[in-house]
Amino acid sequence: MTAERLPVTRALAALIAKTTGRPCGMGELPRVPDESGEWEPASAPYTILDSLPGDFSGPPLWDWHADAAWTYQVTSVGERDDQVQWLSDRVRAGIVGRNGNGNGWAHDLWVPQARVIDRELDHDSGGEPSVSAAGAIVSYVQRFTITVTPA
Repeated sequence: MTAERLPVTRALAALIAKTTGRPCGMGELPRVPDESGEWEPASAPYTILDSLPGDFSGPPLWDWHADAAWTYQVTSVGERDDQVQWLSDRVRAGIVGRNGNGNGWAHDLWVPQARVIDRELDHDSGGEPSVSAAGAIVSYVQRFTITVTPA
């Protein structure tokens, strides 16, 4: 049995929201409580975390020691190009940023019943965000792989 994906997804979404200071939705537009406590769509800028196909290595999946490499797409969404580049910089630093001495990650990614053994930036749209047809929304795409092993 390999490490479950949902705890990794939740931990990554929480890390993104914490390190960017902006809401992160899991597969959808993030929602935030309004003054009355009702949930409403978050205002830009925000991020959306989508799960992509994973990869497995090590012993057979029924073995508790199998590793899983879960791949995610983080889409930074804003109203202007500078907003999404600023937000994507924060996402990148939060997920794969190193601490000052280079020996570890700048931010912990704690996953229940699993141990994160690697984090990689697989794709970065390189400062070329896409603009919607209406011109009101700009997005910037990054893909990361988080490798975990059961704890």
